[in-house]
Amino acid sequence: MVTDEQLQTSRAIQRRTGRTFHVATKFLPERARFPTYVLYAFFRMADDVVDDPDPGPPAELRAELARMRATATGERPTDDPVLSAFSEMRERHGIADEEIEVFIDAMEADVEPEVYDTYDDLTDYLRGSSVAVAYMMLAVMGPEDEETARPHAEALAEAFQLTNFIRDVREDVTDYGRIYLPRATLRKFGVSTDDIADLRHSEGVAAAVRSELRRTEERYREGVAGIADLPEDCQFPVLLSAVLYAEYHRHVRERDFDVLSGTPSLGLSDYFRLVARTWWYWRRENDPEAAFYRASAISAEAESDPDVETESPAASAQTETTGYRDVRSIRRPFERVVNRLRKCWPVGPSE
Repeated sequence: MVTDEQLQTSRAIQRRTGRTFHVATKFLPERARFPTYVLYAFFRMADDVVDDPDPGPPAELRAELARMRATATGERPTDDPVLSAFSEMRERHGIADEEIEVFIDAMEADVEPEVYDTYDDLTDYLRGSSVAVAYMMLAVMGPEDEETARPHAEALAEAFQLTNFIRDVREDVTDYGRIYLPRATLRKFGVSTDDIADLRHSEGVAAAVRSELRRTEERYREGVAGIADLPEDCQFPVLLSAVLYAEYHRHVRERDFDVLSGTPSLGLSDYFRLVARTWWYWRRENDPEAAFYRASAISAEAESDPDVETESPAASAQTETTGYRDVRSIRRPFERVVNRLRKCWPVGPSE
């Protein structure tokens, strides 16, 4: 049985290192919320092995990942609170060892960074770094028809990771010496990996980032189409995760696709605004896919002309929500939503 200490340790790791997922996790039912804390803590611990700002020799990093692999799959005992809790969660929810294996393989790929030539090359990495995570989360959520849910979960997991890659180009280069933008995309717009490594922004870099943003948004469209296949009590948290991550795309566009001079980020006001919007449309539409397009920075149709701006979701909300008559029917549950969000910042907005 997972102890309170193990759970609190896992929760603290998620809260400290993954605020966007922490906000969404708050809205999961307890049966899925507690295991999610443990899963995320395990993922973060493995990621931290290769993301250490002062890493040891590659052989030592691989040895540590091998130790985590063995303890996570139950092959060797451990007194680490997160690893022991994860091993128990794996057994309880029937998480396949294969998913742990491919996840750790992806972490090993980051020990000595490589440049990905094509998007297909990158998808091999995504299979472990994001899709395996999605499959483990499906095991925890327990959809009625997991096989139907898996392709959409795969797409949404890839979308989240691709958003991270676009958002964190500068950080990945300066802190870890990694470039996740496919070299083929860079070449298409006359950009070299040296341009990215040297943080030289240009029209070509902007075009490459915009191209990858469009590709990522196609994965969102495929992913959110399957939220309705999840258990009803898990749909809103997954929808909220998608809306929150998609918001980075708005910030990237506002920066004219410059992700080399700084890193787009979400502030406290963004979280409150997006939780409110998502909850509103979740209750109004009664359809998670439709709610996503109402609440998020991604439209239902692919961008046709990058120079033509569509009406912003904020403007759309101003015209649509004023006509909503049954405000009282959502006020009280919405207050509970806001209270949950406030708990993510227990020391106030200055944190």
